[in-house]
Amino acid sequence: MFQYTLRGTIGKMDQVEFPICMVFNNFCQRQIIGPLFIWISRLGNGFFWYSFMVCLPICYGIEAVKVVEQMFFSGIINILFYTMFKSQTLRLRPYQANKALIWPVPPLDKYSFPSGHTLHAVAFTFILVSHYPVLGWITIPFTILVALSRIVLGLHYPSDVLAGGVSGFLVAKITVLFI
Repeated sequence: MFQYTLRGTIGKMDQVEFPICMVFNNFCQRQIIGPLFIWISRLGNGFFWYSFMVCLPICYGIEAVKVVEQMFFSGIINILFYTMFKSQTLRLRPYQANKALIWPVPPLDKYSFPSGHTLHAVAFTFILVSHYPVLGWITIPFTILVALSRIVLGLHYPSDVLAGGVSGFLVAKITVLFI
């Protein structure tokens, strides 16, 4: 019963959100914007964050190991969370639901709710900025671009991105408080 109700709700959300996806996805066809968001999305696959994890102890010393541990722990929790949620919601990606969308980047998995890229980006940014506020000047804009890239590239609905952002924030907040 729960999955039937959930799928019905998601179907209604898809109808409301699809026009928004179309507007964002139209930017993907522009000469500079499309390649920029493809590049941002690929960096958001992990390379950007792994680079921080490697560089933090080099730049900030042994105290940064705790920050790397928090990033690692939140990353594991995030993977478990979004994998479980995606397997329950089974929400198709916007480009799968409507062939009018262009999707120039293959997704890392089949389903869209919630956005794993956004989940990780928000969590890692929160952890980094909690310890090193100066890093916000690069991580906050990057996180916003990652979130936008998911919609622009036709891979996620706005609610996927919102759910990923809220979930990432909550996981990171708990991680910073208890680890």
